[in-house]
Amino acid sequence: MISQKAKYALRALIALARAPRDKPLLTSDIAEGQAIPKKFLEQILLDLKHQGIVLSRRGKFGGYQLLKDPGEVTFGQVLRIIDGPIAPLPCLSKIAYRRCADCGEEADCEIRQVFARVAEETRRVLDSTTLEDAIASRAPDLDRATPSDEVAEVV
Repeated sequence: MISQKAKYALRALIALARAPRDKPLLTSDIAEGQAIPKKFLEQILLDLKHQGIVLSRRGKFGGYQLLKDPGEVTFGQVLRIIDGPIAPLPCLSKIAYRRCADCGEEADCEIRQVFARVAEETRRVLDSTTLEDAIASRAPDLDRATPSDEVAEVV
């Protein structure tokens, strides 16, 4: 499960990715638009700034912007910045490996074998899904839309 902080970070980044590249967004506008507590958002954006994902500008036309292209920022990258390793067991972490204290041989551990497959698939999805992909997936798929879907979107 990802933390609330990671969800907020992803929502804020998607809002920045949707914004015109030359128009910084104010923290207060992101907070209000994404229902994120402003003080918490400020901490999140500072973490993302230190990791080179966003940049901030002061002044009348200031605010936050994505520093990288939305197609270059993956969900996995953001989750590692905010939540740390993406691993269901410490012995499966790629960046914070720790042998399980209650485990014998890792190669013989049935639990590790199952969760290794889970971790690999999870990482594959998260490391290949970008902010740009997330935005594109929200676009209506007109080939699959039914008449009731189209009415619901108009209303």
